[in-house]
Amino acid sequence: MNRAENIELQKAAIRVRKSVIEGTFHAKSGHPGGSLSAADMLTYLYLREMNVRPEEPRWADRDRFVLSKGHCAPALYGALAERGFFPVEEISTLRRIGSRLQGHPNMNLTPGVDMSTGSLGQGVSTACGMALGARQSGKTLRVYTMLGDGEIEEGQVWEAMMLAAHYNLDNLCVIVDNNNLQIDGAVSEVMNPYPITDKLAAFGLFVQEIDGHDFPSIEAALTAARAEKGHPSAIVMKTVKGKGVSFMENQVGWHGTAPNAEQYEQAMAELDSALERLEAEA
Repeated sequence: MNRAENIELQKAAIRVRKSVIEGTFHAKSGHPGGSLSAADMLTYLYLREMNVRPEEPRWADRDRFVLSKGHCAPALYGALAERGFFPVEEISTLRRIGSRLQGHPNMNLTPGVDMSTGSLGQGVSTACGMALGARQSGKTLRVYTMLGDGEIEEGQVWEAMMLAAHYNLDNLCVIVDNNNLQIDGAVSEVMNPYPITDKLAAFGLFVQEIDGHDFPSIEAALTAARAEKGHPSAIVMKTVKGKGVSFMENQVGWHGTAPNAEQYEQAMAELDSALERLEAEA
């Protein structure tokens, strides 16, 4: 990845973060904290990694993505809009009656959404089924799924990891957004899942740990995951909950709280300022 490409990805990720703030502000509800921490990985997946066709959302040979931590749909919607699945203007309709963008992803409503999710722990299981089904159908597509670090406290997650390793699903990439905060506090205090990397490796996955806000690291990890044969891959990305908005960063209270008008203005001003700095560097 060259410098110009890195800057363009950073700019796109800021636009995705703006979508998170835009959507949750207009909805007056939603989950900005974990959406902001996931924005960089989602940006890279949809703009660089995944083989998808926005003009043909149900293309049979597309790569699949399952947002297992479905409450962070605002970031997924931002990435889908950035990729061209639907107009960016729709972001402000988040959670409204009749909108295609509901509080959790709905594959029957939203172009680009491959699985309806929201019940934590279940999305990764459906991703395993997609990967196994693709193999049995002779398709070379890849399946990506993203979980929260609080979500991996669910037992079903580890059943899915066991299945993925048992069937050698090397077309599956499990991404854990390790921002260390969940709705009730620090994951290490609520129900400690650490050491996450060691546990995933013990279940038979090829594991990498990266800075989830660094695009060259994201690119390198996804490249290595594609090259791994015979084992499913896991990427544990160390992130900051609320990343990009100063007063939201590392604050557990922003797990499921929407910004008010004053907070909206401050957040958007900070993101616009960051965007302007990058444009000046380009």
